Amino acid sequence: MLRASGFSLPGVGGQSEGTGVSTCQIVSIVDDDESVRAAMESLARSLGLVSFAFESAEDFLRSPQVDESACLITDVQMPGMSGLDLQDRLNAQGSRIPIILVTAFPEQAIRKRAEAGGALALLEKPFDGRTMIELLRRALAAQPR
Repeated sequence: MLRASGFSLPGVGGQSEGTGVSTCQIVSIVDDDESVRAAMESLARSLGLVSFAFESAEDFLRSPQVDESACLITDVQMPGMSGLDLQDRLNAQGSRIPIILVTAFPEQAIRKRAEAGGALALLEKPFDGRTMIELLRRALAAQPR
């Protein structure tokens, strides 16, 4: 299942006033929890970003957004492919998309694997929206516009 949100169109460019992030960049969100997907989409939309939400890593990998996203936010523990497995798959495909992993279970093994895979961050649920905004700014600033 795929859901898109945002008021800006890819390729339009520009900056969302006061946010420091470009409106032409796509944020993909992968989480099996619909309420989390909706909250992350709302946050992205508030920053003027276009977002696509997926309920599974497999759905994301089958989508065009796998090559078009400027940032990926994904849950770690999901049915099927985990967020860490998704990170590994993207790395194996040569993707350099910044990844923000989110988990309710911040075990040391998960943290080490996320770091080894090059994740931008591993956030523990619940997290402060301001932290996610700062991580999105960092991720998107590193991407070509």
